[in-house]
Amino acid sequence: MDFQLTEDQKMIQETAASFVKKDSPVERMRKLRDTELGYDRAVYAQMGELGWLGLPMPESVGGFGGTMTDAAILLEQFGSTLVPEPYTASVILGGMALVHGASDAQQKELLGPMVEGETSLALAWAERQGRYDASNVETKAEKSGGGYVLRGEKVWVLNGHAADHLIVSARTSGGPRDPGGVSLFAVPKGAGGLTVQTVKTMDGGRAARVLLDGAEGKLLGDEGAAAPALGWVLDKAAAASCAEGLGIANAVLWMTVEYLKTRKQFGLPIGIFQALQHRAVDMFVQVELLKGTSILANARAEESDAEARQRAVSAAKATLTRNGFEVVAQGTQLHGGIGVTDEHDISLYFKRMRVLNALFGDEDAHVRRFMSLPGFEEDAG
Repeated sequence: MDFQLTEDQKMIQETAASFVKKDSPVERMRKLRDTELGYDRAVYAQMGELGWLGLPMPESVGGFGGTMTDAAILLEQFGSTLVPEPYTASVILGGMALVHGASDAQQKELLGPMVEGETSLALAWAERQGRYDASNVETKAEKSGGGYVLRGEKVWVLNGHAADHLIVSARTSGGPRDPGGVSLFAVPKGAGGLTVQTVKTMDGGRAARVLLDGAEGKLLGDEGAAAPALGWVLDKAAAASCAEGLGIANAVLWMTVEYLKTRKQFGLPIGIFQALQHRAVDMFVQVELLKGTSILANARAEESDAEARQRAVSAAKATLTRNGFEVVAQGTQLHGGIGVTDEHDISLYFKRMRVLNALFGDEDAHVRRFMSLPGFEEDAG
């Protein structure tokens, strides 16, 4: 497989790198984390003007018909300076749920404004008992007149506090874990029977707890057919988190190398000590491992072959939770006492990496899934 960037992808990378350096340094995120929204709607709209929100969206809704690899290039740069706008939440989760689970007409209605940066989306799929299983759904959807009413609770809904539309998974038939009975519904912001409670996350971002008590929802796609779409969407989101995590790890690596060159003890830079050099080299190797698995995961995330997709995504996500965390932990430790203070940027990278490690499946969840795939025992032998 050729991992070389195309000319268009190089342009995306250069534009995004320039944007994060000039318009979205870490200091911007530091200020926005204390606001009610947690990000800047004007910057989100600017992403729409630049075409970034429509990058992986189909041309039929005004997108560019790009790939997850294209989106990953953006997300790696966003991770390098902790860009707080809800790209993964709105584009990869909410947007891709519509791409894979809604009709063409519904996609045009809901994705068109999002691509332009006029609206944002959120995917409300997680429940308290679910533990990363998108088919473990207790939220109920019942027919009422010509529509549906939803009752239940969703937790840790990324961008749920700000989204113009919630894409909600709910059960229309079957038992608690029956994948055949899960459907998707669009619920507009401010709908009757909808309560959204903002939750602050440890990385300075925002999520939401969503309560549905008779809220009206519009059925997206076919009833009971959402489980495969949700599985595909969450694989794309896991791959996206690996790309963002790669940007974080790479930023921490070079931040730490620079610190080792400039921090002095006994009149000498601490980077001359071989033990610290070895730890920096270990960090570099781990970043390279993250890079390889992230590239493959985002390439495979486009595949309808669930086994090949899951194998690559789970390998990458498990690598992120282990190696990615090790990079930020080593970087923090090598910075000494200042590394654990809120005043130093490395602590912000550490917190964001911890959140990414937990989103869309932690290490245990992805190792178990990888082991359950056909051929694992033969490969292990």
